[in-house]
Amino acid sequence: MPESPNPSRQPAETQTAPQTPAKRRSVVAVVATRPETVLEDYHRAMVLAGVEQHLKPDVPTLLKINISWQHWYPACSTMPWQLEGVIQGLQRLGYQDLIGAHNGTVVVDSYEGEVNNKHKVVQDKYHLPTVHLDSPPNRWVDYKPKAKMLVLDDIFPEGIQIPETFAGKNIVHLPTMKTHVFTTMTGAMKNAFGGLLHRKRHWTHSVIHETLVDLLAIQQEIHPGIFAVMDGTFAGDGPGPRAMRWHIKDRILASADQVAIDAVAAHMMGFDPLSIKFIRLAHERGLGCGDISQIDVAGEDITGVNWRFSGVENTLASRGQKLIYWGPLKPVEKLLLRGPLVGWSYLASNLYHNGYWLKTHGRRRINAALKTEWGKLFLEY
Repeated sequence: MPESPNPSRQPAETQTAPQTPAKRRSVVAVVATRPETVLEDYHRAMVLAGVEQHLKPDVPTLLKINISWQHWYPACSTMPWQLEGVIQGLQRLGYQDLIGAHNGTVVVDSYEGEVNNKHKVVQDKYHLPTVHLDSPPNRWVDYKPKAKMLVLDDIFPEGIQIPETFAGKNIVHLPTMKTHVFTTMTGAMKNAFGGLLHRKRHWTHSVIHETLVDLLAIQQEIHPGIFAVMDGTFAGDGPGPRAMRWHIKDRILASADQVAIDAVAAHMMGFDPLSIKFIRLAHERGLGCGDISQIDVAGEDITGVNWRFSGVENTLASRGQKLIYWGPLKPVEKLLLRGPLVGWSYLASNLYHNGYWLKTHGRRRINAALKTEWGKLFLEY
């Protein structure tokens, strides 16, 4: 017990007030990797980020796989070595009850995507049970969040629904490092967008930043443990998540703080994390740490890292969407995207991405990527 600085004025029985424990700083692991060591490097990244402190070993753990496109494209969707590395790493640490979780969208088929992105090969190798959230037997159930929602109550006045299988399970998000036409960059927080919201999730695009914050608040209510492992072996720059320029960056990130891992990824890409609205809002609401100066980075020193990625590029498709979400077509947004005309937007997206862009730009970039060391590893799966 430290002595009183003025004992003559303090009664003998008075004790120094106990100090409030300092809030634990968020930790993000950043690990360099190569194809020949990548599976072991995933395990190392998770251990550095303290995975065992954040995931309960006695409950099932969902692996939320990212499929941004049913075609394989570098940095677009969860990499097969990312999925395998996380499965191996968790099993080594005693997590045996693992479940893969896929979601489709109105323009992406998750069953086709798990095959083309080599997820199914890995799932079958490890006998990983999987659930496709948009298909039976998965059910969507009503959920009333305890936290005050920024926008979801207004977007879905009939009630918010979540996958029945999610509540009570750990979740590990498996995003990739890439930019995004709507959110500047996309990572762990955006990965929940595909899991917690059903096929009407595109209704929230005009308020996407607030939506991601609402979803993180819900996650923290329903999951006993949350973790993220981000692949940056390939990283995507430009009009993501599909029409990107790929770069080999040889990095793995891991953290239990979804805001912090996105902030570190944003910093490495060359962005000010707190200038990205969803990171700033989540930081301000105490859902995680978005201030890079308050995050402990384990592994590599990223102080001077700046990949100078561009977060303001558009495709023809995204320009049209932005006219609806934030431009002169805003007054007819509900008519165009929630009414009988909505099919035109799905058709336009498919024609642009799966038709024009994939055939004129994508195939050439994919073929070049397959000649790299990481591309050759992809072909081995």
